Amino acid sequence: MGSRMLRDQLNRMGYHVGRRHVSTLMKKMGMMPVSCQRQTRIKHPGHQIYPYLLRGMAINQANQVWALDTTYIPMAKGFVYLTAVIDWTSRKVLAAKVAITLEACHAVDVLEESYQKYGCPSIVNVDQGSQFTAEAFVSRVTQAGARISMDGRPYLLIQAYKL
Repeated sequence: MGSRMLRDQLNRMGYHVGRRHVSTLMKKMGMMPVSCQRQTRIKHPGHQIYPYLLRGMAINQANQVWALDTTYIPMAKGFVYLTAVIDWTSRKVLAAKVAITLEACHAVDVLEESYQKYGCPSIVNVDQGSQFTAEAFVSRVTQAGARISMDGRPYLLIQAYKL
């Protein structure tokens, strides 16, 4: 339990304390709440990082640059992961997949689906998540003749619709 839940529990038991007092006592006792943490941006230490190629580049045609991202969707018990391919210029979602694990094979699957429907872009822009730095993903992008651009910060799917 966190300080809020513990405060509510203590208040129901007849001990009238505030959240800050409970939080202070928890810190003194070395107590920390246990919660599920999202793990969408963990870098694999052995994976290569590629440079960011889009700085100062004029992107004005469809199929010139694609962006891939994986975002988590909280569920009642755990998370599901949504991986999508977006055309940078048109903001069109080219392919998407929902999975229960965060693995490179799901990124490769949506990339394959996009290749079959729309051809190959010049550049594929991704963040530095382990699913995008994995050998399976990198080799599939380079086999198709595209270059990889890695952003230092996450490119959120929601931002694509706001631009």
